[in-house]
Amino acid sequence: MSIITVYSGSFCNEEAVVRALVARTGYQLVSDADLVAEAAKLSGIPEPKIDRVFSARPSVFNKFTHERERSLAHLRLAAARAVVANNLVISGYGGQLVSRTINHVLRVCLIADRKARTAQAAAAMQVTDQDAAKLIQKQDEDRAEWVRALFDHTDPWAPQLYDMVLPTDKMDPATIAAAIADSAASAVVRPTDRSQRAAADFLLAALVEVALVQEGHQAGVHVKDGEVTLTINKHVLMLTRLESELKTIAAKVPGVKAVQTKVGPGFYQADIYRKQDFNMPSKILLVDDEREFVQTLSERLLMRDMGSAVAYDGESALEVVREDEPDVMILDLKMPGIDGIEVLRRVKTTQPEIEVIILTGHGSEADRLVCMQLGAFAYLQKPVDVEELSATIKSANEKIRQKNALRQ
Repeated sequence: MSIITVYSGSFCNEEAVVRALVARTGYQLVSDADLVAEAAKLSGIPEPKIDRVFSARPSVFNKFTHERERSLAHLRLAAARAVVANNLVISGYGGQLVSRTINHVLRVCLIADRKARTAQAAAAMQVTDQDAAKLIQKQDEDRAEWVRALFDHTDPWAPQLYDMVLPTDKMDPATIAAAIADSAASAVVRPTDRSQRAAADFLLAALVEVALVQEGHQAGVHVKDGEVTLTINKHVLMLTRLESELKTIAAKVPGVKAVQTKVGPGFYQADIYRKQDFNMPSKILLVDDEREFVQTLSERLLMRDMGSAVAYDGESALEVVREDEPDVMILDLKMPGIDGIEVLRRVKTTQPEIEVIILTGHGSEADRLVCMQLGAFAYLQKPVDVEELSATIKSANEKIRQKNALRQ
């Protein structure tokens, strides 16, 4: 009556193995899609944004929005709520979130020789071996980064991370499923009072972590028999004040018996702890080919708690728009290659919800009229007063918030 987690390389017959395993054991399947859907319900974050947690490449805005950390916290809560029950097969990235203090979990890795995986990918995708190898390399990077982020381990298939590592190029799915099922039935991975308490502690830790991120905080969370230890891993000037705030938040979570704090190794590094203010704009894209100007502007906005990313030309800006979906764009008009008016036109065609503020030193009245007709939120001239620009950004952000509220 245990829980089985399955972490697999791509093109390693994971689907066939899991299907055979569920049929053989009668266990309920919990997929990454299930956990993402549950995390989206718990958090209000759209599923595609939560799903991005599994990518090795974070959003350029993440250091300001902490969206990855919020998504991860809610994914962990979804996993913790699932493992309160037994008789589960958790397939995919989500199984790695399950606490390693829970002894009735059988951790399985499915992997195959790269040559066999490449051949299978080429046949399945109808591509060349070279293209198949590139795809597998990218997918392995995502899986490796996931394991590194969770366990600080560089090898996603390292035997010490699993109870079973099974070669799918040397065993058929039915044989693999039988081997896993036999191991899951052994006394070693049967639930005990101790392991059930560990599962309860895992759930409580996840609830505390979510409570913290909802208030804009990040800290390591460990729970033992209802007693919570919070680890601060970034330097902060007013440590006592932060500790008090974290303790107050954690203590309000039902089931918490006591809370203590400590500093971790990261506290002594140069990175500074910043509490996330969800009311402030934090997904701002600055687009200007004047590098010194735009870097200085980014720094001055950050001093006002507004996080921004920078692009130096129109093509790069459009790539950021496609990949990372800024809320507000500050856009210069005169740039080499794709100019600002064309960038504005394309953005408003493909993603009209992005508010675009024109900031230029070379525009004419005719340019202003064109930009406003294309849907620009505002048209400002350089040199601009930073307070005026900040107020305009806040107004654009408020417009976005109101639109989002109407859609909910």
